[in-house]
Amino acid sequence: MPLPPAPKRRGDSVQATSSTPAAGPNRKKLIATSASGDLLPPTATAASPAAASKTRQSSASTAAAPQIAAATPRQRAASQKSKATLPAQASAAPTAAPASINSPATASNAAALPQRSKRSASKARRAGKGEANGQHTRLFVLDTNVLLHDPTALFRFEEHDIYLPLVVLEELDTHKRGATEVARNGRQVSRSLDALVSIAGQNDLSAGLPLDSTGQKQARGKLLFQTTLLEQELPQALPQGKADNQILGVVHALQKLHPEREVILVSKDINMRVKARALGMAAEDYQNDRTLDDDELLYSGALALPENFWARQGKKLESWQSQGDTFYRVHGPAVQSMLVNQFVYYEKPGEAGLYAIVESLQGDSAVLRTLRDYTSIKHNVWGVMARNREQNFALNLLMNPEIDFVTITGTAGTGKTLLALAAGLTQVLDERRYSEIIMTRATVNVGEDIGFLPGTEEEKMGPWMGALDDNLEFLSKGTGNQSGGDWGRAVSTDLIRSRIKIKSMNFMRGRTFLNKWVIIDEAQNLTPKQMKTLITRAGPGSKIICMGNLAQIDTPYLTEGSSGLTYAVDRFKGWPYSGHITLARGERSRLADFASEVL
Repeated sequence: MPLPPAPKRRGDSVQATSSTPAAGPNRKKLIATSASGDLLPPTATAASPAAASKTRQSSASTAAAPQIAAATPRQRAASQKSKATLPAQASAAPTAAPASINSPATASNAAALPQRSKRSASKARRAGKGEANGQHTRLFVLDTNVLLHDPTALFRFEEHDIYLPLVVLEELDTHKRGATEVARNGRQVSRSLDALVSIAGQNDLSAGLPLDSTGQKQARGKLLFQTTLLEQELPQALPQGKADNQILGVVHALQKLHPEREVILVSKDINMRVKARALGMAAEDYQNDRTLDDDELLYSGALALPENFWARQGKKLESWQSQGDTFYRVHGPAVQSMLVNQFVYYEKPGEAGLYAIVESLQGDSAVLRTLRDYTSIKHNVWGVMARNREQNFALNLLMNPEIDFVTITGTAGTGKTLLALAAGLTQVLDERRYSEIIMTRATVNVGEDIGFLPGTEEEKMGPWMGALDDNLEFLSKGTGNQSGGDWGRAVSTDLIRSRIKIKSMNFMRGRTFLNKWVIIDEAQNLTPKQMKTLITRAGPGSKIICMGNLAQIDTPYLTEGSSGLTYAVDRFKGWPYSGHITLARGERSRLADFASEVL
């Protein structure tokens, strides 16, 4: 008799440590293994007890078959029906069990189910976290000094909301009276608020007013007013009647009402910001008025050319002469950092230097024009010669009739006022290019106020014009220079003063200067709005010179980054009819130079 064929694949069997689970905590788990002893997936483990149970059920039904014959006919029929069903289940169970154990698809599906459920749970957690910590816009509470400093501050916070406490509205009403710049800013803020409220009509103010309803498209947030009394909890040591403390109380109450939002106090008052932080509140300075975040990035007006500048030009370099000036057309990477009317210089030991100004830019090329050398006695300006490179640059700007606006910055003693007066006297008295010199400055006290000054407008401005008197004395007497030009030797101090008018900034609004040489001294103490007011007074044929030392700002709430002088330098750079230069070296005296460095 032939032997049966050998099996083509190895069969698996389910081995259990016990047919029935042991009771109690020390009960052993059923472990599913293959014939090789490997552990099986959890699905196989779950299917094996079911198959064993069905096998035991089939054996029990077979043993009970003799008892069916002794039963009644109805019971016998029911027993036969049950007998026909049970073997089918018993025979199907052993076949299904190995398939559920060995099938790779079943095992992979079983392993994938926990991963899918884990990813779904993780996604749900992320969604829940996003809903719980939803992204909300900030709520900025503005102090009164912010609005009085910049009346457009309401529209400078982009998509964030603005909140105005009632005490801020009260302080605005107090400061709106008068002819000062603060009063004008207060009135402008009141007009802006009135326009926003008028557009809203009868709508509830507690819901907020869209800030872009007046055409300020950059402001996408809402303006909120304090419409109800808020419960304020501040330390008893803080006087409750003080306006600053009331604003702090409003900020503290808003933090409790809106825990999901970031409530920030914005104030120009340093002490108020310190108190807010001490009480656990977020406080920031108003930064939107800053022209530059880093003062070192301020445009200097001059650019040093690299040592390999001429070597890079090669055959592309072009040069020509016109009306006594030499022009160069240059190319290369250095052109990318040039601006129109910017000074460039090349200095290298043993080689001829280059001092030029950028006339025009076109693509990757620039046209440079060489400068007039005002360090030479034959090119002196009212007896004044340039003593360093930057002063030579400044005189080239001041003596150029095509330049309408000049800004000069520098430390004390660098010659800003002297150069501007010398160039002005030359072009007013010698060349008759301008009719007269108008000089003004910001009347900001360095120390305590000495009170009201008697006399006319010029007499009141006299104490502020000490720098003018000192420089006029130097120019009229020719101190340090024997030659002051034909007019310098002939005219007296009274004649020079007759061509110089001293004007107060308080009466500049509405005026137009025709064919005037306008000097704005101490311009670092001007706000951007005041600077705009003065520059827009220029009429046909006038030239405006703004000078100042950004290290000596005396106006409250002004910094080097928010000064009107910084604002003008940054906005006018690259304009074909303006120029700027920063004077680096002091020329007043060795004592003044040393004090500027060490103090």
